[in-house]
Amino acid sequence: MHTILPFLLAMIAVIVLLNMWAAKLKIAYPILLVIGGLLISFIPGLPAVKIDPDLIFFIFLPPLLFEASWAVSFKEMRKWWRIIGSFAFLVVFFTALSVAIVTNHFIPGFSIALGFLLGGIVSPPDAVSTGAITKFVKIPKSTSAILEGESLLNDASSLIIFRFALLAIGSGQFIWHEAALSFIWMIVGGTGIGLIVAWLFVQAHKRLPTTASSDIALTLIEPYFMYWIAEQLHCSGVLAVVSGGLFLSARRLIFLNSASRIMGFSFWESFIFILNGIVFLIIGLELPEIVAGLRTDGISLSTAIGYGVLVTAVLILARIISSYAAMISTIIFRPSVAPRTGTNRKRQRLLLPLMLGWTGMRGVVSLAAALAIPITLNGAPFPHRNLILFITFIAILLTLVIQGLTLPYFIKRWNLFDHFISDEAEEATRKEMKRGLKQHVYEHLKKKQETELKDHAGMELFMRHWEEKSKAADDSWMNDKTKAIFVEMLEVQREYLTELNKDPKINEDIIRKQLYQLDLEEERIKSI
Repeated sequence: MHTILPFLLAMIAVIVLLNMWAAKLKIAYPILLVIGGLLISFIPGLPAVKIDPDLIFFIFLPPLLFEASWAVSFKEMRKWWRIIGSFAFLVVFFTALSVAIVTNHFIPGFSIALGFLLGGIVSPPDAVSTGAITKFVKIPKSTSAILEGESLLNDASSLIIFRFALLAIGSGQFIWHEAALSFIWMIVGGTGIGLIVAWLFVQAHKRLPTTASSDIALTLIEPYFMYWIAEQLHCSGVLAVVSGGLFLSARRLIFLNSASRIMGFSFWESFIFILNGIVFLIIGLELPEIVAGLRTDGISLSTAIGYGVLVTAVLILARIISSYAAMISTIIFRPSVAPRTGTNRKRQRLLLPLMLGWTGMRGVVSLAAALAIPITLNGAPFPHRNLILFITFIAILLTLVIQGLTLPYFIKRWNLFDHFISDEAEEATRKEMKRGLKQHVYEHLKKKQETELKDHAGMELFMRHWEEKSKAADDSWMNDKTKAIFVEMLEVQREYLTELNKDPKINEDIIRKQLYQLDLEEERIKSI
């Protein structure tokens, strides 16, 4: 313990340093993390870090998926559900099938079941990697919503493929009707369990005398409960976490107070950042053992790298083909929503699916799935486990470095979104929202003054504050009663913003940022 603890602390320090370096270089931090993990593997004398494959999913996946479901805009997911669903399910299956066919043909001793296992591991693009890369360029909200929603749901679909492939490898057979029933139960049961457990936690947050610290502690155990209960009932723990996370996210204003939301946001951002970094570094630390296992299996390093490059090429091509297929089907069956660039130039229309196809960076979920492969199967070493781990690492490394470093350049070079992005439009929306807030609160105050608080000393200051958008120089007037009125005004604003968010034309990010400002304001008032 005295040797492992300093090492774990050193890992976190390395993750932080790599993140700061990535910010200085203006590149996505997952790129440096995966390269850093690779370089660390060459340092001699490092202690061996081993995690039970049966625990890897349970440790890493629930919080990663839970945080992603809180960050995604459910309104945007509903708006673009067709394309998100096709990318999250059809494209993942097509990618896994392509990987299975190619690996079965080119890799000696690689069965179709092993190919599907590898395909299930490497098929889902990573939400963290995509988000970290696209923040350096401006893309439309619709495009980012599609990528975020796809990255959330494709983890579930790919891991279902992963589980069925494991069963087929272990049993040596695949019974279609049993698989179909199991598939339905995994989806329906997983989603239902996630919603039920989430509802129970909402009641716990609302009815128990929780503080901000205890609220955050509850949110930490929520994804683990959802995942564990679903897995015990042999349905999809991933879907349970995703559905439960979306349920809780939509109700965060109901069961969490402002302090819990503010502290929770900071906690989860740091926690997920560390988890991502640890997974990347773990695979780097295991690389020497993986390479040694390849040699034991009689596979040279150059051959394994070649297989990794081949699978990466299949991943990229499958996603690009799928993107163009989605565009063509949209033009044929739904011409009214066919992709437009705001210009008649066909070049941009043709390049847009290529850009969507180029966003398929792989990341932490693929690493976690690869590490979750059991070491033994029916008492014998799991077939090609080291090769699958190595191919996964190569696919992540190449997609992050090649696609991740070139994607911002291509978006700027091709001018794909020049006609979509409008800073002036967003600024106008923001100003209109604030004007609406001011008018809404002023009318509320005026009504309250006329009916309830005609002689209240603080009301005039409240009225002046909102009418002139200025703060009082002296906060001594902020007694308990005026604090309560101020908090009530903030709650009125939240109600207004919640209603405003139902407008499909409003960018939800603007709403969320304003809600966060209200939370900060509430905490400032409470601290006076």
